[in-house]
Amino acid sequence: MDGNPFAQEQKVVTSSTDFSVRFWGVRGSIACPGPDFVRYGGNTSCLEIRCGDKRLVFDAGTGIRALGLEMAQCRPNDLDIFFTHTHFDHVCGLTFFSSLFCPDSTVRLWAGHLEDEMTLRGVLTNLMMAPLYPVSLEIFQAKVSFNDFRAGQTLTPHPGVTLRTALLNHPNGATGYRVEFGGKSICYITDTEHYPDHVDETIAELVRGADIMIYDATYTDDEYPTYRGWGHSTWQEGLKLAKAAGVKQYVVFHHDPSHSDAFMDGIARDVDQAKPGSVVAREGMVLRP
Repeated sequence: MDGNPFAQEQKVVTSSTDFSVRFWGVRGSIACPGPDFVRYGGNTSCLEIRCGDKRLVFDAGTGIRALGLEMAQCRPNDLDIFFTHTHFDHVCGLTFFSSLFCPDSTVRLWAGHLEDEMTLRGVLTNLMMAPLYPVSLEIFQAKVSFNDFRAGQTLTPHPGVTLRTALLNHPNGATGYRVEFGGKSICYITDTEHYPDHVDETIAELVRGADIMIYDATYTDDEYPTYRGWGHSTWQEGLKLAKAAGVKQYVVFHHDPSHSDAFMDGIARDVDQAKPGSVVAREGMVLRP
């Protein structure tokens, strides 16, 4: 081991047509290190989607720090970071992302959930404001840009790469993403609450026929009544959505910090039995459509 928690995972080998997703943080709400969270991981949300030689990062939870360490080996970096939203567990790793401190790197930040007069730059400025934080945005040395859009828009950050977006059902708003490249699709749907009596048609339309759907399955159906209105869903509701929308592979994501490896093993067995090929996300996992 070289000190990188992902060293045991295979290195991602890319080509001009490679399309893959790698998980750097899979936990929701708060990071949870410890012996009970080794196999699935304790870092909060961060994943990397490779579209050929383009790197798209989604969310900047604590998992983004390890991604930065890996990217430091191949500077300069040119990448995009797309936020589902800016609740703390999805942004708390941003200031520990090494590419932001590399003068020859370019980082474009994107968010589609903010309303009224709020902007992504303004939100991150407040995040790094004294006395909550010792440094400000000006400490970043990379070429950083801030891009606000409205959930529902279609983005084309690079030739051949299309991002369809949709508004999710979450306090303060959140954005779901569908990444399309080379005729394949990966959907990232986290921090959304299902409706008790019907499938969310907005999300169903976004993920319809997707090769991979990564979905907020923070709770089980048994746990959910205690947390109704908190803005999260269950693996069973994700399964209903996947089946209704014809999703090929369903990925359980945003694990509750109280769910140990043993607990997640049980979910992994149940979800694979209910829809063969479904998996529970774990740090270091790489999937290809």
